[in-house]
Amino acid sequence: MRFLLILIILYPSFTFAGPMKNIGEIGKPHEITRTITVKMYDNYYEPAEINVKKNETIKFIVLNVGELVHEFNIATKEMHIKHQPEMMMLVENEILLSNKVDKKKMIQMAKKNPSMAHTHSNSVLLSPGEKGELVWKFSNKTKIEAACNVPGHYEVGMIVKINEI
Repeated sequence: MRFLLILIILYPSFTFAGPMKNIGEIGKPHEITRTITVKMYDNYYEPAEINVKKNETIKFIVLNVGELVHEFNIATKEMHIKHQPEMMMLVENEILLSNKVDKKKMIQMAKKNPSMAHTHSNSVLLSPGEKGELVWKFSNKTKIEAACNVPGHYEVGMIVKINEI
């Protein structure tokens, strides 16, 4: 029984680790080839499309200039869909509010469910007016996109198309 409980607790990290390698990897600061500023407005990004080269390492400076909480998450469409129930749990637990992230509650919930910490290396979750950064190496040829998985945002098209050129 104890083994089953441990497996249930760790299962989300096992399922996320495999697909993560398919979309690239954490970039090393000394390998950055360019910096892209991404602005998150309410339900769209600027730029709406980004071209990348295989093995290119990009530093993303992400600014939430909207009035709502937004996420910039690099993943496949399937990974976004799989991540959305976690985001809904954050809403249901009043951690993810329309205009802020309750980081204290998030830390408390993460003690019970580590996937709720929202510390994925391919993602930043920002309240209005916040700035985040992530460095990503595009090392695989998987079809990926950057998207906001705050409930309802992906569905209305808050997606950045990422093209490998």
